[in-house]
Amino acid sequence: MSDNIYKNLTQLGGSSTLPESPEKAVLERVSNPQKKTPYLVRFTAPEFTSMCPITGAPDFATLMIDYVPNDWLVESKSLKLFLGSFRNHGAFHEDCTVSIANRLVELMNPVWLRIGGYWYPRGGIPIDVFFQTGKPPEDVWIPDQGVASYRGRG
Repeated sequence: MSDNIYKNLTQLGGSSTLPESPEKAVLERVSNPQKKTPYLVRFTAPEFTSMCPITGAPDFATLMIDYVPNDWLVESKSLKLFLGSFRNHGAFHEDCTVSIANRLVELMNPVWLRIGGYWYPRGGIPIDVFFQTGKPPEDVWIPDQGVASYRGRG
């Protein structure tokens, strides 16, 4: 494995501040050193926050992002900063969840990607949002996301 696949990263290894908005966030990618091997990558963000676009009240979710890489991997620190940029971003649950998926698909062009947005209740109603790019590949182990329907998560 060669370290030169990491040479263009600008955020890893230094101090970084949260971007002002998801639009200003820089998502970075690195070449997949195992692209001949089908495998799944999972990111779990149990403390995702955004804001209601109408009231400005905070919204909370657990995001589960699964993808089967093609030529590219998302660099995890840039993903963390991107997800953190939603903290002061006003958007409905559906828009946040699907926008994140679309940015990742645009960045990486994965073989397959899915995201589960497991949102905590607002007004007594939890909203869970699911997106995937197509049928999951048959030659990759893709475990269940393991997040139960809302029964008082915590």
